[in-house]
Amino acid sequence: MTDDLLSQLPLFATDQQLAVAIVGKDRASMWVKTVIPQLERKGFPRIDPLHDGRPVPLVRRFYEGYFGITAGFSVAAPDGKEDWSVWNRRRRTRRSADE
Repeated sequence: MTDDLLSQLPLFATDQQLAVAIVGKDRASMWVKTVIPQLERKGFPRIDPLHDGRPVPLVRRFYEGYFGITAGFSVAAPDGKEDWSVWNRRRRTRRSADE
């Protein structure tokens, strides 16, 4: 049995089911009332009217981005060939305005 409660939910879960999986039973009602509206403004998945629930895979993906789990991987990609000859060039000196 896994400790990941999100993976135990159906594909589309109610806010109460998500709340229990994310913050636990004791804080679930507070999370549904106060936290979900704030998270929706940050891109938290909306309730799908056809399935009457939020898509759990998108909730997981939201939290991965929210905590930065998926961020930074593309940033580490090389940006091109290095040009080390720049360090060997002589520095140009500026002439002062008085000369």
